[in-house]
Amino acid sequence: MFGWEFPPHILGGLGTASYGLTQGMHNNGDMEITFVIPKPFGDEDRSFANIVGANCVPVAWRDVDWNYVENRIGKVMNPQLYFDLRDHIYADFNYMRLNDLGCIEFSGRYPDNLLEEINNYSIMAGVIARTIPCDVIHSHDWLTYPAGIHAKNVTGKPLVIHVHATDFDRSRGNVNPTVFGIEKDGMNQADHIITVSNLTRRTVIDKYGIDPAKVTTVHNAVIPLSDDLLSIPKPDNKEKVVTFLGRITMQKGPEYFVEAAAKVLQKDHNVRFVMAGSGDKMDDMIRLVAKRGIADRFHFTGFLRGRQVYEMLKASDVYIMPSVSEPFGISPLEAMQMGVPSIISKQSGCAEILNHVVKTDYWDIDAMADAIHSIISYPAMYESLKEEGLNEMKGITWEKAGKKVIDIYKSLINK
Repeated sequence: MFGWEFPPHILGGLGTASYGLTQGMHNNGDMEITFVIPKPFGDEDRSFANIVGANCVPVAWRDVDWNYVENRIGKVMNPQLYFDLRDHIYADFNYMRLNDLGCIEFSGRYPDNLLEEINNYSIMAGVIARTIPCDVIHSHDWLTYPAGIHAKNVTGKPLVIHVHATDFDRSRGNVNPTVFGIEKDGMNQADHIITVSNLTRRTVIDKYGIDPAKVTTVHNAVIPLSDDLLSIPKPDNKEKVVTFLGRITMQKGPEYFVEAAAKVLQKDHNVRFVMAGSGDKMDDMIRLVAKRGIADRFHFTGFLRGRQVYEMLKASDVYIMPSVSEPFGISPLEAMQMGVPSIISKQSGCAEILNHVVKTDYWDIDAMADAIHSIISYPAMYESLKEEGLNEMKGITWEKAGKKVIDIYKSLINK
């Protein structure tokens, strides 16, 4: 598997989904997974996958001894693997910027030179593919498609690509031609394509011209929360709290959340709205909140991570995901696990499998405001959505999703 994020160091839903699926597949048994990421930190859960860091894979020979390698990368990788990989360097990459181990450095994020990092990652994939045997190659999201294609060309093994989102989702249709080209090439070269929703499947078929027989939907799921997180105490808030939690970007529809908040506050001033997260639209949202005159009722927390996310959810009475185009959207499932009634856009993939939520069109701020007002005003509605939501989450597991992926693998191997 080639991925770009892995908990606990995540920047969005991709890392959460990659982790959950990998664990779910492992729990089905009879599977060994090597999960490659640009830059591990050493604190990743390695109980169900062998984590390999692209920044520890040599692409040029360096005459170093075991102790030196162990001192440099021993916290994140077995030095023996470094030497095994060094035996499979396939070209002279000394013209590149390399470190003392002959490795390419990676940010582990989404830097300004992202396309360069994607290319470097695909170079590194050639060494991995020549060293670590596999039956199937699985690339998560467009950033790793070139790496998957390279590994397929080296090994001749089937390539599965996992479409967690397309550029049509991220850009509201104003696609970046370079990104579109990488996505299209990955889809064309793949032996099979997994999409996280039927919504995304239709995009892949209609916008990228892919044969429907080659595309299978495997909906995302949610990892059961620990007792520690479930037992976070709910603060004794005097006011109701309504929360948006996610990247503050065009795709996520944050402006509709602000407009719905303004409408709710016209009826009931005893409500607080929280926009948790960061993104390129944050300044615009701060200005919009000020323009609507609701700054005294509105809070921006910035990016939340780990336990902070669940503390915020526990403090909330309503969770909202007004995404304009959401391939899936794991965050409402996490909110429901914490017993928070949720409102989601009909334009989200998770709307295909969730029943005990309120669904509105992302642009229908009146319907969104009515739903918020109803949940915070009618205890019976609040309790019903809370309890039914908790029960619904018990049936949406990564083991089930993992079994579907394994079945796809088997059909490819048998071919």
